[in-house]
Amino acid sequence: MTLRFPFLAALAGLTLAACEDGMMTPDLAALNEPDVVRTTSAIAPPGAKPGTCWGRSVTPAVIETVTEQILVQPAEVLADGTVISPGVYRSETQQRIVRERRETWFETPCDDVWTEEFTATLQRALKVRGHYTGAITGEMDKRTRAAIRRYQEPQGLNSSILSLAAARQLGLVAVAREE
Repeated sequence: MTLRFPFLAALAGLTLAACEDGMMTPDLAALNEPDVVRTTSAIAPPGAKPGTCWGRSVTPAVIETVTEQILVQPAEVLADGTVISPGVYRSETQQRIVRERRETWFETPCDDVWTEEFTATLQRALKVRGHYTGAITGEMDKRTRAAIRRYQEPQGLNSSILSLAAARQLGLVAVAREE
């Protein structure tokens, strides 16, 4: 038996080999994840304790545009249904804020904590919980940020910046004792 399309047979073999090696499907949400730029200046909300690090999530306002037809002059209609003159309408367009712009500040682990080992541990913790699908690299890449967003979103924080509360829930940062 001769193969008519050896290229397809090779492609099928590679696909099966990839499945056996445990390679995961591509994380499509990671493709849309924006790059995060860390600033060196101390950006924090008013009243923040010195030495703490903060992240900020800004949700833009949702505005809808509504166009309504306003009756200016009603139609003139005879008793038998004959229209003498049609109704006159004017269009009126308004914009309404459906949801206000919202800025959320949340405490994050500081830069001295963000080592390659910390990121690898974060990836493992997210992988065990089914949020991370990539290899454990120790790099804060788009796939890791998308997994952070998927983990935090059900808790009300739609951000790819890891909050200190989420880091504590994952067991990555010790919970401060009350004195």
